[in-house]
Amino acid sequence: MTIGDLRTSDRLLLGPGPANVDPRVMRALQTPVLGHLDPEFMAVLAELMGMLRGVFETKNELTLAVSGTGSAGMEAACVTAVEPGDSALVCTAGYFGARLQEVLKRCGALVTTVEAPWGQPIDPEDVRKAAAAKKPKLIAIVHAETSTGVRHPIEDVAAIAKSHDALLLVDAVTALGGIPLRADEMGIDLVYSCTQKCLGAPPGMSPVTVSEAARNRIRARSRGNQSFYLDLEALLSYWSGGTYHHTMSATMIYALREAARMCLEEGMGSRWARHEKAGKALQAGLEAIGLKLFAPTQCRLPQLTTVETPAGVDEARVRCRLLQEFNIEIGAGLGPLRGKIWRIGVMGANAYAQPVLTLIAALEGILAGEGFGFPGGAGVAAATRAFAP
Repeated sequence: MTIGDLRTSDRLLLGPGPANVDPRVMRALQTPVLGHLDPEFMAVLAELMGMLRGVFETKNELTLAVSGTGSAGMEAACVTAVEPGDSALVCTAGYFGARLQEVLKRCGALVTTVEAPWGQPIDPEDVRKAAAAKKPKLIAIVHAETSTGVRHPIEDVAAIAKSHDALLLVDAVTALGGIPLRADEMGIDLVYSCTQKCLGAPPGMSPVTVSEAARNRIRARSRGNQSFYLDLEALLSYWSGGTYHHTMSATMIYALREAARMCLEEGMGSRWARHEKAGKALQAGLEAIGLKLFAPTQCRLPQLTTVETPAGVDEARVRCRLLQEFNIEIGAGLGPLRGKIWRIGVMGANAYAQPVLTLIAALEGILAGEGFGFPGGAGVAAATRAFAP
């Protein structure tokens, strides 16, 4: 039997993730595989824990990466933070806030939600009132809601959690590496992310960090962790002491190490600023050709932009043409926003001028062909001005 070589298209990945992987990270994937208990590999894990502390801006001992995507990190954080019967308050204003709510329910938590319309930020006053009424052990919120392009008020919610002696759990899947996230300074107790977005690695690992206050709560649980594979304390025993837990992918660890190294070399502040500039340039270009941005200015993410589909324009047809004619991927809306918005990510290796200008130029050509009128070249010109020093 003859089976041909695998040949895939070389896409420009400007959707909500994954983003394109930096060549340095791709080269790291070719590093020789080591056994998961090899002393050299354990040294790599120890080094990576320190690097991840730098990325999260934390001193937490329990800082590592779960084998799996961001959803694995979500489940690990939830099953670690609560046991059946615990009260949890979940801020829900999009698809991934709703998923967080569902996962906590499956962990046995008694969940109360604080909701905001999709496209609007959570109101801290609503959180304050709900926390006073329910006295939750845990408050959970998404920092950067990938389905809406909205940044939520983490610092305000952290202050509320602290005032009620509740732990704060934060989804930073789209946030980490793209916007300011200082775990210790912001008062976050549990935070998880992913590798395939602003960190610039392939999907497959979920960095997490857990505060000492959260670990003290974990130690005081009346019953053990419901999960074996996602037990963060057991994982720490492996990462820091070589106690066998599971066979970790050395290849994915190498990729994450290189991505973290690049973050720290660039400096987290510089990396956040780069994403901010690229996002604002993209948004300036989109508005210059008459497109309306979905998220309000005051809470709009730079790394993930949501764009309302113009009246009379086929949302799916535009995405398909970008993919087929220009090899560019952008994302569709989720849930109630399906068919109504595009989601455009400029993350990691794509948060630079060339990917942004390439997309806007392609989008201008397609929209003109679809009958959407605007001044030709206006988008590219506006984005170029925004990138100027």
